[in-house]
Order: sequence, then C-alpha cells, then structure tokens
Amino acid sequence: MPLAKIEVRRSRPAAEVTALMEAVYLALRDALQVPEDDRQIRYIEHRPEHFWVAPGKTENYTLVDILMFPGRSIETKRALYQALMQRLGALGIAPADLMVVLTEPPRESWGIRGVPASDL
Repeated sequence: MPLAKIEVRRSRPAAEVTALMEAVYLALRDALQVPEDDRQIRYIEHRPEHFWVAPGKTENYTLVDILMFPGRSIETKRALYQALMQRLGALGIAPADLMVVLTEPPRESWGIRGVPASDL
C-alpha cells in the first residue's frame, strides 16, 4: 500500500492530471505489484515561486514522493524508477525534470485501522 504524492510547478487541465496520476499508479503496479484497487495518490500543484528547483529545470519539473513499507530490493526500486521515467516521459516529462524519492518508514510507524502495521 504505497502512498504516492506528485508535486508539480504548473497548472494542468484535468485530463493531464488524471494521466499523470494513472502513469504513477501503473508504474507502482508494474514494479511493486500493488493490488489493482490500491490508488493512494495525491496530486499537488504549486506556483513556481513556491517550488524552487535547481537551475536548468523546466516548468515540467515533477517530484514523485512515495512512502512504502521497507524491504524491497534495489532491483525492485530500479524497476520502479525506470517505470516512472518511461510512463511520465510518455506524457512529456523529460528525465532531467523528474525526481523520485522513496521513503520507507518501519511498519510500526504506519497506523492502519487503529494499530501499527507491524501488528497486522
């Protein structure tokens, strides 16, 4: 049950937002084999003056932040990075404008249905 957040520096039409969210969802399914109905993805638009980035980045700069349970191999993470780059690239996000950050808090730091995930 990864939680994904997509942060961007410009406004997009609803159809483009949906396509970006779907691309992230499909990359998670491809690489992590998440269940078909596991779509915990947030999309956040920032004004460029509220989202500074390194020089040379364009208005298409996209930050994908994924929280997930720990324990996946580096090969699985590489597959996720590649799937995200390919799927978002098909939507016009250049590799130089994509940053992916994975965060893996321990299971006891996830509260699910009122108990730590480590207890499930």
